[in-house]
Amino acid sequence: MKNAYLVHGWEGNPDNCWFPWLKTELEKLDYNVVIPAMPESDSPEINAWINKLQDICELNEQTIMIGHSIGCQAILRFLEKTAKKIKAVFMVAGFINLNHLETEEEQIIAKPWLTTPIDFDKIKTLAKYIAFFSDNDPDVDMDDSEIFSEKLNAKIIIEHDKGHFSDDAGVFELHSLLHEVKELETK
Repeated sequence: MKNAYLVHGWEGNPDNCWFPWLKTELEKLDYNVVIPAMPESDSPEINAWINKLQDICELNEQTIMIGHSIGCQAILRFLEKTAKKIKAVFMVAGFINLNHLETEEEQIIAKPWLTTPIDFDKIKTLAKYIAFFSDNDPDVDMDDSEIFSEKLNAKIIIEHDKGHFSDDAGVFELHSLLHEVKELETK
């Protein structure tokens, strides 16, 4: 069975950004699409998000996972824990570093996500990785693209003027992501 799990970001929900559009498009490709409401999205915690994914995900070699922002980290940490092979991970505005946190509260919430290491060697072979970055993302620096490329052999796709690929940036469809999913289907 072809499962697709879409994991929203910090302060996100299943109905924001490009998730509703992508769900419809993936269903046309015969994916069973699940977009969970991640726990406490206003103050996300690593273990709670990993546990949520463990509760809902049925992984196989046809499974794809798509994350936005902190959802990308949740997926990587989930794969690190499960060590199961899947088809692909698509990371949209994923990060390893966040250099633009504005408040002390943001710094406190982000700290575990930024300081708890990810075992990239362990997860590198569990999936094909494709990472999307925007050249004007106010939250994620382009330098992180180099980390994903180096540590995960991720294919890097740079979009122009997409901000953080969020509602605020007016991104409600992400055709480059759908294109990459379709490309993967042909292989």
